[in-house]
Amino acid sequence: MSSIVTDQGIVHYETYGQGQPVILLHGWLGSWGYWLDTMETLGSAYRLYALDFWGFGDSGKRRKRYLIVDFVELVDQFMERMGIAQAPVIGHSMGGTVALSLALSRPQRVCKVAVVGSPVVGSSLNIFLHLAGQRWIAQMVWNMPTALRWGIRVFSPKITRDWRKWYDMQIQDLSRTTLEAFFTSIASLRRVDLREKLPVLRLPVMSVHGVGDNVVNPDQATLIGRYVRGARIEMMPHSRHFPMLDEPESFNQRLHSFLKNSGID
Repeated sequence: MSSIVTDQGIVHYETYGQGQPVILLHGWLGSWGYWLDTMETLGSAYRLYALDFWGFGDSGKRRKRYLIVDFVELVDQFMERMGIAQAPVIGHSMGGTVALSLALSRPQRVCKVAVVGSPVVGSSLNIFLHLAGQRWIAQMVWNMPTALRWGIRVFSPKITRDWRKWYDMQIQDLSRTTLEAFFTSIASLRRVDLREKLPVLRLPVMSVHGVGDNVVNPDQATLIGRYVRGARIEMMPHSRHFPMLDEPESFNQRLHSFLKNSGID
C-alpha cells in the first residue's frame, strides 16, 4: 500500500506496470480496487496509478467537504508530487466527471480522457443518488447500517451482472467511507453541468457506457458525442454501471485501443 501527503490530506494509491503513466479514478462509494483487472491487463504497456479520493478507500478522512473541485485538486496535487507532468486520465462514474473537470480546468495535465458511465449533467443520476445528497436523508440512512446494506443488496443485480462480487466490494468500501464523504460528494456531483464547457476540449475523449446502466442514464454518452469534437463513443451491450466488471475483456480491449490509437479527426 502506497500513499503520499498532499496539502489537504493523505492520498492512497496503488501502481502497477511499466511504461507511460495512466491515472485511474474510481466512482462514488468506490475505491481503487475496481480497476484491479484493468491494471493487470494493461500493465505490460502502461504504468497505471489507481487513486482513492479523500474520504474513500484508504485515503485521508479529516476533511469537512468532498466536492468535485476538491477531487480535481487531489489529482492535480498527486501528479505534481509524483512528477507526472501529463497523462491520460480514466475515470468511472464520479471519477469520470472529475477527469473531465481536470481536463477543462488544468488542460496541461491531461493528454487523453476516458470516462466510464459518467454524468455530464447531474440530473442524469438515479433518483436514489439524488436523495443520498440530502443531508437529513444521508444521516438517517447512515444511522441504519443494516437497512443500508439490505438496500444495496436488493438493488445490486440492477447495477452489475456480477452482483455478488460487486456487493462484497461495495460493502467493504462503504465501511471505509465517512458520512460527510457519503453525502457531500454525491450532492456536488448532482449539481454538475459540463455541457457548455465541453466544446473547448481539444484532446482525445472516449465515453464508455453500459446500455443497461441504471445508475447514470446512458444518454450521457450521447451528450459527450454531441459536445466534444471527435469523441469516441463506446456502448457496451451487456453492461450496466460497471463495464469493467460486466465485460472486462471487451472493456480492456477498447480502453487499450483508445490509449494506443486515439486522435482528433
